[in-house]
Amino acid sequence: MSDVLLSVQHVSKVFPKIGRHGAGFAALARLLAARPSNDGFQALSDIDFTVRRGESFALVGENGAGKSTLLKIIAGVLQPSHGQVARVGSVGALLELGAGFHPEYTGRENLKLAAALQGLTGKSFDAKLDEIIAFADIGEHIDAPIKTYSSGMVVRLGFALVTALKPDLLITDEVLAVGDESFQNKCIAWMEAYLADGGTLLLVSHSLYHVKKLAQRAVWLDHGRARMNGSANDVAVAYQAFHEEKQAAAKQIAVAKDVTALGQYAVVTLQIDTLSVDGMTARGVLKSRDGRRPRVAVGVVRIDGTPVYGTTCELDAFGLRESGSGQFEFALTFSDWRLLPGVYKFKAHAMDPEGMRLYDTVEREFTVLGDSRELGLVRLPHSWS
Repeated sequence: MSDVLLSVQHVSKVFPKIGRHGAGFAALARLLAARPSNDGFQALSDIDFTVRRGESFALVGENGAGKSTLLKIIAGVLQPSHGQVARVGSVGALLELGAGFHPEYTGRENLKLAAALQGLTGKSFDAKLDEIIAFADIGEHIDAPIKTYSSGMVVRLGFALVTALKPDLLITDEVLAVGDESFQNKCIAWMEAYLADGGTLLLVSHSLYHVKKLAQRAVWLDHGRARMNGSANDVAVAYQAFHEEKQAAAKQIAVAKDVTALGQYAVVTLQIDTLSVDGMTARGVLKSRDGRRPRVAVGVVRIDGTPVYGTTCELDAFGLRESGSGQFEFALTFSDWRLLPGVYKFKAHAMDPEGMRLYDTVEREFTVLGDSRELGLVRLPHSWS
């Protein structure tokens, strides 16, 4: 028997345009004729991946990237316009909030109905009911109509049912984004145990921490296309860098320079000479129009502008080397590199000899690679005992 539980083969999804006269009849005709339409909104385009038994797989991407649409196709709620999805074994899906629950029924009644649809009935259901209710931990609300529940309580009920069913493949869409921290931790602990016991997980989450913690492989969806497919850590790092760069671009504010001072002291060249997991060396040349020795301030920032470190040649009692024709050079080496994986910028600022005025700034982008799952900006030396 194949160990592939889920096969997504060149799946595309087009939603027909609405609002045009006759569009509804045309869509119905295509549906009856089993002819897919390309005239509409392209939600997904040629998505292709497999998930094997025991694997944990994540989908990441911005809102509107197509993640929820893809999950609905995988769960059988929607049909693809092109391509096909093959599933093996039982599937448990936690998709839209409250999906599958009747708002007028109580929590207990909804559990019985939903469990029956999954084949859990009679004494088998009764034997697990107390366990399900205990996991949901919503107290007396279990006998109140679902329509009176908060969003967190609905998620608790749905996830609690999944813990009793233990499907071969569990599909979750932003489950960990709803509810209190205590319940989130309970869900994570259950999913880790579920995976350790041979379960298979397909996860959608905006939390890259949860992606790194729970998933082994991932696909990054961008405007309905697979932008990256690889290890969960590599995909998470790349997606985070993209997101931070996008935020940085949105925050950029034009700073007017003093036109009369422009060029008095300037950063002529700046390059990152060496970069490794152990350290980095940057080299730069500053130009001085009046021949006086300028000062240089340097900084490392994350791509979104979050400061990491900064210093100046003055603080380190270093004078730039004169190389002739009003040019001054420096080389700066970080020999104990502790930056966590991500995209950063190295900045050099040309200042006057008194260190009072900033004249020019040049920056270079660089990427720190690695498979660390630690959080933050830098790795701090530590030990456990």
